[in-house]
Amino acid sequence: MAKRGSRRAAATRQQRNGKQKPPLTGWRLWLKRAFVWGTGLAVLALLFLGVAVVFAERSLPSYATLQATQPGQTIVVRARDGSELIELGPSYGQWLDPDQIPQPMKDAMVSVEDRRFYSHFGVDPIGLARAVYVWMTGDRRLGATSTITQQLARNLFLNSNRSLDRKLREGVLAMALELKFSKQEILALYLNKVYFGGGAYGIDSASRKFFSHPATHLSVSESAIIAGLVKAPSRYSPTADVDAAVRRANVVLSLMREQGRISASEAAVDPSAVKLKKDTNQNSVRYFTDWALPQLEVLLPDTTEPIEVWTTLDPGMQNAASNAIKANVPKGAQGALVSLDRDGAILAMVGGTDYVTSNYNRATEAMRQPGSAWKLFVYLAALEAGYTPDDRVKDVPVTIDGWSPRNSGGSFAGEMDVRSAFAYSKNTVAAQLGNEVGFGTVASMAKRFGITTPISTYPSMVLGSSEVRVIEMTRAFAEISAGGFSVEPYGIVKVTTTGGQVLYQHEDTRKAQLVPDYVAAGMTDLLQTTVATGTGRAAQIGRPVAGKTGTTSSNKDGWFLGFSSGITTGVWMGRDDAKAVSGLHGGSAPARAFSAYMKVAVKDRPVEQFQTDLKLPEWQMEPDEEHMYGDPGDYYYIDDQGNLVEPNKPDQPGQMPFPPDGEQGIVPGNGQQPQQQPPPAPSSNDRPGDNPQAASDDFLNRATGRGGGTTPRTEPRQSGPRSVTIQPTPQN
Repeated sequence: MAKRGSRRAAATRQQRNGKQKPPLTGWRLWLKRAFVWGTGLAVLALLFLGVAVVFAERSLPSYATLQATQPGQTIVVRARDGSELIELGPSYGQWLDPDQIPQPMKDAMVSVEDRRFYSHFGVDPIGLARAVYVWMTGDRRLGATSTITQQLARNLFLNSNRSLDRKLREGVLAMALELKFSKQEILALYLNKVYFGGGAYGIDSASRKFFSHPATHLSVSESAIIAGLVKAPSRYSPTADVDAAVRRANVVLSLMREQGRISASEAAVDPSAVKLKKDTNQNSVRYFTDWALPQLEVLLPDTTEPIEVWTTLDPGMQNAASNAIKANVPKGAQGALVSLDRDGAILAMVGGTDYVTSNYNRATEAMRQPGSAWKLFVYLAALEAGYTPDDRVKDVPVTIDGWSPRNSGGSFAGEMDVRSAFAYSKNTVAAQLGNEVGFGTVASMAKRFGITTPISTYPSMVLGSSEVRVIEMTRAFAEISAGGFSVEPYGIVKVTTTGGQVLYQHEDTRKAQLVPDYVAAGMTDLLQTTVATGTGRAAQIGRPVAGKTGTTSSNKDGWFLGFSSGITTGVWMGRDDAKAVSGLHGGSAPARAFSAYMKVAVKDRPVEQFQTDLKLPEWQMEPDEEHMYGDPGDYYYIDDQGNLVEPNKPDQPGQMPFPPDGEQGIVPGNGQQPQQQPPPAPSSNDRPGDNPQAASDDFLNRATGRGGGTTPRTEPRQSGPRSVTIQPTPQN
């Protein structure tokens, strides 16, 4: 008992002397545990981070490897004459070692992007803590700042998404870079690889692009302009917005002055005095390259090496086309132009008045109503059905299924020939012809000539109610210029590597005969008359021109399409919002733009006379039907809707190449279907556009003089399911 008491007394004395404290309880105990566990976890995290950084450092490429690595593909686009039109994709300039980079450029970049670059270890704890503080005190978005080293790690190895995982990996790689390379090497890698806009990677490429000299000669103000681009290259590009670039450069100069990197006098330099290089990339050529270059995905195998694309574009014609559109387009309107050589090569393409303002390509993407330019297909169908330019028709009031077309002037000219009706764009005649041959036949003719947009078959379709693209309408007129043979527009001649290896070579496509030569000749006759004496007189250029105007209701669209000396050009003008344009019609501004451009385009080409003689085939001239069984190679084939179809190859010499199902017509150059037995008499409900046999019989009778067919046609045939009413000609 005495011994136990002495122990208690000793314990009491120790407590009084402060040598033993009471055990922790409550929140103090939990705070201690949290501190111990937190410290332990922090140590483990630092250990894990250190291991990750070491492993990342060991896996990093060498400085020489990173220097040689250039992501992306450079594409040099060349014109028809081999001159450089534009260089797209990454442009890197010359590599600059750390001692070659001007000190003002280094100071400007560090001042604006990472003021503590020389003191942190890849991640800036102070900057990160400040970002967290700002977030906690009001800003809901946590805007963590990235150091130059972190930006380099992201550009070299990662993407730009905002996930937490990417930020953690970015931090590890940044510390690994700091562990492997010196500060000067990291800064040199960054300045040689960072993107400055306009395809320029690295300060040397940016200096050459914006100032026309190497980066080794950068001044303080030029360095400030380049350093200011990193935040938003497109917004602060001096070639796009000089004022924005100057304002940003002044911010950079102010930061450099605050951080003591330049003197007050150097900070007072006016960046607006810097002489900028004129940017030639943002012009009308870009409309063409935007259309042509996506085709490389189909034409080329997968490759990332630099390539040169040799195109069909003629620089002089392209400049003339751009000037012609700008000089003639009505105020507030847009314009587009496509020009094709006789083989389909695109010589010029303008998709709008200003590429910088709007890069929407109206030449290849916009769909607009062609107005009377659509009559090309109506008259082609009529010529193929047997009409000639000298046939007589009547411009009189007419109603088809309740629809009554009107001429632009509101008057009617009475009896005239087909040539004059087309030249003066008589809507009533086009409606009668379309109804006679069949609106489905007209639609099929348009598809045959390359129109891919939807086509209606309502009666009003003959006046161009279906929407089309400029490039497709130009192609159709080029096929008339080619004598009725198909033309495929193309813009790329060949693709080579920078070493000269040919990766792709354009080959001429197989030419298909869309209509017989005499139909194309008749159509050329009509088109030539339109320019000589009709609605297209403003398109005259002092040599033979064939073309057609087009104007839609309320002057929303104006067209002129035509050809001369092997060059076919289509011009469209109108507003993007499809509102009316005062005074716009095809024979005014579009025709004048066509004339201004074509005078330049054909000046070095010989004058060519058009082939407009109607050399009709013998079967159309002779009553004997045996002529229809001639050489199968002389035939072209259409179905019952007027669509062009490929013939079957005969197995034996002399065998007729009839289609196997017997439902498609074999037309000897002009729409006549051969027959071995007398044809059945046409029904009163049959219409030539709906019944190819009836159309052939009727035309054969007229062409050979049988059945009164030699009498000039003075009114449309009244056959078919459509209700047609010819009203008396009003008396003046």
